[in-house]
Amino acid sequence: MGKEGTYSCDRHIEVTPSDIQDLNDDVDSWGATGLNGPCTVRDLVNRIGDKWSVLVILRLGRRPERFRQLLRSVEGISQRMLTVTLRSLERDGLVNRQVLGTSPPAVEYSLTPLGFSFLSHVAGLAHWAIDHEAEIIECRKKYDKVNS
Repeated sequence: MGKEGTYSCDRHIEVTPSDIQDLNDDVDSWGATGLNGPCTVRDLVNRIGDKWSVLVILRLGRRPERFRQLLRSVEGISQRMLTVTLRSLERDGLVNRQVLGTSPPAVEYSLTPLGFSFLSHVAGLAHWAIDHEAEIIECRKKYDKVNS
């Protein structure tokens, strides 16, 4: 552990006091508009913070897919959880559900324009996670060693 309780694996991007003040001002203005109760920001954070939504959005960002394709491609998701996730994303206006006129009927899911506008933000988060995976694993190991 380094000085002031930081780990040697801490790596920071230069953030100026002005940047911090701008972020604090944003949070203050959000709070003034009712962030303390049920709100869109909290709902969205809950959506992207669940176990499956980001993976489904990233997958549908490539192309529309049928339910079974999604089920096979999102490793570890159950049929029930995929259904729940897709319904929630559809309700939020991020995913479109289209019943195809095939026999037997099939359902195809795609991102809506709103979903595509959200995709770049989710992709940025995914890229950050991939870029920093080794650092995060190393930090976890160091933390676990010190705190076990």
